[in-house]
Amino acid sequence: MLTGAGLIAGATLASNMKATPLPVPPKRENFIFCLNGSTIRGHHLGIEGELEIASKAGYHAIEPWLQPINEYVKSGKTLADLRKRIEDLGLSIVSAIAFAEWIVDDDAARAKGMEQAKVDMDIIAQLGGKKIAAPPAGAKDGIIDLHKIAERYRALLDLGDQMGVTPELEIWGHSKNLQQLSDAMWVACEAGHPKACILADVYHLYKGGSNIDALRLLSGPALATLHMNDYPAEPGVEKIDDGFRVFPGDGIAPLSKILRTLHDNGGNTVLSLELFNRDYWKQDALKVAQTGLEKMKAAVEKALA
Repeated sequence: MLTGAGLIAGATLASNMKATPLPVPPKRENFIFCLNGSTIRGHHLGIEGELEIASKAGYHAIEPWLQPINEYVKSGKTLADLRKRIEDLGLSIVSAIAFAEWIVDDDAARAKGMEQAKVDMDIIAQLGGKKIAAPPAGAKDGIIDLHKIAERYRALLDLGDQMGVTPELEIWGHSKNLQQLSDAMWVACEAGHPKACILADVYHLYKGGSNIDALRLLSGPALATLHMNDYPAEPGVEKIDDGFRVFPGDGIAPLSKILRTLHDNGGNTVLSLELFNRDYWKQDALKVAQTGLEKMKAAVEKALA
């Protein structure tokens, strides 16, 4: 993790690094297919191994977690080398998963969270990424007023302008805050920033009880990323958790309605396969990644037929 002088040096490196055009991920209509690191997280491959799997499986877009990237740096390797590896494999970072506590009420904890967000954004910028997840991490002590969340999200967006990375307001259906799509939409509007955008998730839309019809109110750029997955009928919304996520098309989620709505909204929505299924972690990582890509494409074809 970069701190202090390391962060300054990192920012200098990012500004001096020769800009290399990133590959344009292939897409079907308005969708870009992406692999989220969680899908093969249980295989413990490290960031380099995850990149290899993504490339071999046929992905051109990735959504890595910061944890394996930090571990990579701690091992003595450089972000410049990792960026080159990403580009050599024909990949691009379209988003990234981080958990800086920017939303919490405690002033000291929030200030620390903003510093962490700065470090995280700097890392992603050095790797050529332009977006990062902004979930309600750490907000465990009750419901926070939406006006306060909007102010804090605006501050995070302003920081993102400085760092060249846009924070995506992420919905968590299990959280007391940003639980539903309507909450995130209100906060994004109230933040009053031209780059405000939402990161939604098929599972979290279900878990939090969001109104799927509200998706039609979002233009393409307003919903930059959708975490793609599906869920079974049992154990039901009250008891279901992340571990029950299944491949798109293998559950009961209204994927065709969701995808058709996003398509009609325009834009270039990233469909990022985000699963935490421990049964999949026991299977061959490459096969899991390939199956996920095939099923995402099949879901889009079905929705647009």
